[in-house]
Amino acid sequence: MITGVITGDIINSRKAESTEWLTALKSALNRYGTTPKTWEIYRGDSFQLEVPAEEALFAALYIKACLRQYKDLDARMAIGLGEKTHSASRLSESNGSAFRHSGECFDSLKKSTLALRSEWPELDQEVNAYLSLALLTIERWPANASSIIKIAMENPQLTQTELAKKLGKSQSTISESLKRAGFDEIMQMEKQYRNLIANR
Repeated sequence: MITGVITGDIINSRKAESTEWLTALKSALNRYGTTPKTWEIYRGDSFQLEVPAEEALFAALYIKACLRQYKDLDARMAIGLGEKTHSASRLSESNGSAFRHSGECFDSLKKSTLALRSEWPELDQEVNAYLSLALLTIERWPANASSIIKIAMENPQLTQTELAKKLGKSQSTISESLKRAGFDEIMQMEKQYRNLIANR
């Protein structure tokens, strides 16, 4: 069974108050399990998370939304898909092709802030083409829109009217923010990713 491993680090971590982004990052990672079995933060601003393969893209997008609530903050992340051949009590001591793909992908990121590597070159090519396009919009998400996206991702069942009520904002503000952020289109991409993984 394939698993997903996200390797990442925080962009501009030194510019921001560490307690702010660390709390946001830990809160995001805690949605998927506990440390150190499911996730670890190391070297101060680097992290690794294991998630079911079909959840990996959603998790990466969610982490971006959580961090981009803070001015100038973002995460550079590599998603690796593959096997987990050794499960240890600490994620950093587990291994398998998912970990190898994630590490190799992270080392080759260059200017991109999100990419994927798996056992299937044609899957990588398709998903990375989607991500290149999506990042043109994601990397322009302002802090206030990122806060709305975070809540929308946490509450997919809520309508925009219900989201507005929850956030104490007008429905038109919510609608405009999500539209400018390309939220519906990005969630369509995420759904297509799940379809691609389900067919593996």
